[in-house]
Amino acid sequence: MRTALDAVIDPRLKGLVLDCDGVILDSFQANMEFYNAMRRVIGLGPMNAEEESYVHSHAVHDSMRRIIPREHWSQLDAIRKKINYADLMPYLQLEPGLERALRTARSKGLRMAICTNRTNTMGSILHHYALTSFFHPVETAATVTFPKPHPEGLHKILNVWGVSRDEIAFIGDTKVDEQAAVAAGVRFWAYKNEKLCCNLHIPNFFMLSQWLMKRA
Repeated sequence: MRTALDAVIDPRLKGLVLDCDGVILDSFQANMEFYNAMRRVIGLGPMNAEEESYVHSHAVHDSMRRIIPREHWSQLDAIRKKINYADLMPYLQLEPGLERALRTARSKGLRMAICTNRTNTMGSILHHYALTSFFHPVETAATVTFPKPHPEGLHKILNVWGVSRDEIAFIGDTKVDEQAAVAAGVRFWAYKNEKLCCNLHIPNFFMLSQWLMKRA
């Protein structure tokens, strides 16, 4: 029976692709503040639980149309521009142990990339936390035609790296991430979400670091 360690030390593994929200960042509260601020602009109250779950895993354009009534759709760009994302940075927190795991993965020769449904905020986040050097490429909802769960972002990373589908693992925390991995035909490692169907459950980045240290 294969163990979690077996999955991580597999010599075929050449790279790790990480989602952002819920994986690199604990960003749930920041996302709630962002979308509720948009609703306040047009006089609406906070989102309900179903809407909160949706916006936390989907691209911003899809999310805005989910929580903003159709009669305001022509104003979406103007509404969005009223929100200063810099004001939300205090609500963001790096996942504990992330930086250690990234350094360990790099020391073991693994490439790293990002595949996220964020758009123009991803670069500023990586710069703010001094993580830019760890990831290439960075595929967002702004760099693809179709965001997750479409596999386009993962396919682009495979092409840039010149590797096959069985040589990477995608680390995500939502059903959208799981669906993207399945569609792309790559291994899916679920982060802190045991409800997802995956090849590996990662309880935290400290444990992932321990497993990565065992790689040859």
